[in-house]
Amino acid sequence: MTKRDRLDSLLAEHDIESVWFARPNSFAWLTGGDNVIDREGDIGVAAVGYDGDTFRVVTNSIEGTRLRDEEFPDGMPVTEYPWYESSLADAVSEHADTPAAADFDVPGFESVDASPLRQPLTDEDADAYRQLGTETAAAVEAICRKLDPDDTEREIVSAFRGALDARDIETPVALVGGSERAQQYRHYTPTEAKLGDYAHVSVTAERAGLHASCTRTVAFDAPEWLAERHEAAATVETTALAATQRFGTEAVEGSEGSEGRDGRAKDVFAAIQDAYDRVGYPGEWEYHHQGGAAGYAGREWIATPTTDDVIRLPMAYAWNPTVQGAKSEDTALVDEDRIEILTQTGDWPTEAVTALDDDVTLPRPSILEL
Repeated sequence: MTKRDRLDSLLAEHDIESVWFARPNSFAWLTGGDNVIDREGDIGVAAVGYDGDTFRVVTNSIEGTRLRDEEFPDGMPVTEYPWYESSLADAVSEHADTPAAADFDVPGFESVDASPLRQPLTDEDADAYRQLGTETAAAVEAICRKLDPDDTEREIVSAFRGALDARDIETPVALVGGSERAQQYRHYTPTEAKLGDYAHVSVTAERAGLHASCTRTVAFDAPEWLAERHEAAATVETTALAATQRFGTEAVEGSEGSEGRDGRAKDVFAAIQDAYDRVGYPGEWEYHHQGGAAGYAGREWIATPTTDDVIRLPMAYAWNPTVQGAKSEDTALVDEDRIEILTQTGDWPTEAVTALDDDVTLPRPSILEL
């Protein structure tokens, strides 16, 4: 089903004439363009609308020319309103075919959650994702190979933010944890602490709306327990990916299209809980979220014991299990017959890790010894 088909279904289901999107991830999903000026805001400076026939953009008079020239060179219609006379919401309300819906607050419009519309990924999404994943991993791994135990966490974050920015990639999440803080915290926001015996580098990168997450571990004088905990986390992650494929396939087979009835996020979460028990770390899942579906958000949803979101395929998934002081994370494109690791380069050392309940073996990043 194409993006246009999904929007047509939405218009018919809600009996509306148009639908509008101004949140940056959904704007990028539909246009491939960027509507962000202030990255602290939830809403961009332009909205894209669809009326069952055409797409068009509404923006203020400051941004119109730039959007036409740089974001929509192929001719997306752009309507401008004077920046000093109106707001984006009021301008959309004035120009939209009504009744209408929007993913931001527009008076008189229905509210729409765009996340289900963005699932599953299209072939074009997958192609762009492959490039983003490879470039993200390449940038992170290049920095990791140059680490030194006396480097500070903040220095490393600065380095890989710069490396990713040079590739036109944003970094909404940038974490570096040296050996002391990586054992204390699951989210090791960078400080002036030195790396010490080992370090985790965790990134969520974004380009054109798509998000790719990965974690790499580098050791200089690894604690004796690190390798075993790292392997345990990698086993849980592989088990989660295999369960995603199994439950997602069941969802597709159990109904028409991708609106599955059986495969749910909570089913994969149950497999994750069981995996922690079986690798010898029961209850570790309680200390950090385990990840979920990725795409035009860092996580389209995060799995919990009760999350009822459908496992849709093909879709990107980023599971990120942790065992105190260790973590395993990559972004993978999961389809019925393939699990493709997107955030890999082929240059990082890996180990073959087998899922606990499925005949699935995946290359998972090893600890890089420096």
